[in-house]
Amino acid sequence: MTKTLYGIGETPPLGEVPARMYASVIRQDRFGPPKQAFRTEVVDTPRAGRGQVLVYVMAAGINYNNVWSSLGTPVDVIARRQRLGLPEDFHIGGSEGSGVVWAVGEGVHNVKVGDHVVLTGGQWDESAEDIRLGTDPVVSTTMEAWGYENNYGSFAQFCLVDEYQCHPKPAHLSWAQAASFMLTGPTAYRQLFGWHGNTVKPGDPVLIWGGSGGLGSMAIQLVKLVGGIPIAVVSDENRAEYCRRLGAKGTINRREFDHWGRLPDVGDAEGSAHFLRGARGIGKKIWEILGERRSPRIVLEHSGQDTLPTSMYLCDNGGMVVICGGTSGYNGDVDLRHLWMRSKRLQGSHFATPRECREVVNLMNAGLLDPCMSACEGFEDIGSMHQMMHDNVHPCGNMSVLVNAAHRDQRTLGLPALA
Repeated sequence: MTKTLYGIGETPPLGEVPARMYASVIRQDRFGPPKQAFRTEVVDTPRAGRGQVLVYVMAAGINYNNVWSSLGTPVDVIARRQRLGLPEDFHIGGSEGSGVVWAVGEGVHNVKVGDHVVLTGGQWDESAEDIRLGTDPVVSTTMEAWGYENNYGSFAQFCLVDEYQCHPKPAHLSWAQAASFMLTGPTAYRQLFGWHGNTVKPGDPVLIWGGSGGLGSMAIQLVKLVGGIPIAVVSDENRAEYCRRLGAKGTINRREFDHWGRLPDVGDAEGSAHFLRGARGIGKKIWEILGERRSPRIVLEHSGQDTLPTSMYLCDNGGMVVICGGTSGYNGDVDLRHLWMRSKRLQGSHFATPRECREVVNLMNAGLLDPCMSACEGFEDIGSMHQMMHDNVHPCGNMSVLVNAAHRDQRTLGLPALA
């Protein structure tokens, strides 16, 4: 007789989909710090529709987007979906993961039940007019972040994805490692190699903000891999040492400077002088690391408001500041004289295409990238791990949680963090 509900880690017969499942759930009446917002509940198991795949989740990655989900700001993702006519009054987050294909919907041809897969976080409507006319799906009007803007992410026993989100799991990685890099890795890959005319080439200096984080860890390796020169910005010596071990040519401690934030008004001579002292001070640090007076060809940005003025100032003539987030704020000031007179480029970049995701998987399969998993905990720790990220006390590299995978030795695999 088919069971209605299985315990976390209890494996149903392959292909048997129980009616109910355990999930780490956010609800509107719990919005607030992540440790308060996430609660384990029993909900209905979603069913795979046309083009969709139901995955038995072994492990899930931790990312900042579900800090925002738990806070209910800058977007109440539950209310947003309800305005679109979707019925669920809860949110199941998780925008990357690893697991086993458990059921497939009509029209699915490239994965089958039993396949071991890693999951990516971009979703779009493949039948949308802009995509059919040749638009990159990442910039389609239908593009959304799975497990953030969309529901039924990887923080549950089963998750629901579109077929193109599934990629072969690198066999040499643990479930936890495999779950940890498929958001940060492809995002960094697209930032560095996805923008024609400003891709990393051998010998190019690349400045990487937050070098010890998940995105920075991937970026340092990717720049080094093609012969570029990664320079990481960090907040302490432990994180600096971590970045150097990954391959950074040198590091800059941002706490040695205090000019961060929005640009002063043009008429504020004292404020402008203070900004220039700080920005030029970082430029001198870069020259010291390189041993010559050179500027970064690419600046990999995601911190936003506090750092964007400095990034644009430091970027080389004809170079690019490429940004995928705004963790310090969304108001990015730019001195337009630096932008137009030096032919610099400010480029937004949001996740990656399926091709770019597969290229990252191939690099991981070849042993050319390390997932940099520094922390792995259990299903019940999803809230506390997001709380660490919210409080900026999380370890270096990428983090994951085990869902249905056994704990075994998963916590200690991968490049260890130093903080």
